[in-house]
Amino acid sequence: MSSLAQQVAGAGLTDRIFSERQLGDVLGGSAARRYGLVSRALKDGSLIRVKRGVYVLGRHYRSNPVHPFAVAQSLVPGSYISFESALAHHGWIPEAVFVTASVSPGRKTVQFQTGDFGAFSFHPLAIGDYRFLAGVDRIAFGQSIAFVAQPLRALMDLIALRKARWSGIDWLTGGMRIDHDMLLSLRRKDFAALKPVYKHKMVKAFLGALEDSVMTMKASQGGRPGHD
Repeated sequence: MSSLAQQVAGAGLTDRIFSERQLGDVLGGSAARRYGLVSRALKDGSLIRVKRGVYVLGRHYRSNPVHPFAVAQSLVPGSYISFESALAHHGWIPEAVFVTASVSPGRKTVQFQTGDFGAFSFHPLAIGDYRFLAGVDRIAFGQSIAFVAQPLRALMDLIALRKARWSGIDWLTGGMRIDHDMLLSLRRKDFAALKPVYKHKMVKAFLGALEDSVMTMKASQGGRPGHD
């Protein structure tokens, strides 16, 4: 194991994503010495640069893989995983997702292509004040943390991104292949929590129409105890 990897492991950062400041605290010494250690570690693969100022140990020096969701958080702090990425994570859509997509607090769409962790995209949405993390959970992935949208929040974020209009439940169950049971698991309080989130009337209208359709389906099946 390289000298740098040994020191990082000794500091308990083996499976973590860490900043340049953390790395400097671990390595100590002069700036020139740290620069030399980092340069050698990047060349021999014991250290990977996720982006400028953010690092992780190389694959052969970690005990566990680094989850893409944790990488996304390090790329754009303050963002959260959403859209198809979160829907696939929750098992709401069957398709594999090849880009880890997030909602960002910024104003511009940003994309990253990493050689070790894949592709990432970050999209701003028109969100109400103090509602950015409504319907978003803090989840541990190994020794790292990521913020991940709950299924309905991820779905409505996707609707907001695509500027989609309500065209019936079949667009979700047929076009996106979301199972009816997933939709039937939604409760009125899930919808209520998101009503103040979105600024655009079209998104609000979609959310209201989806709630009406889900509750109508539940009523037609005699209700779903514990899910209303």
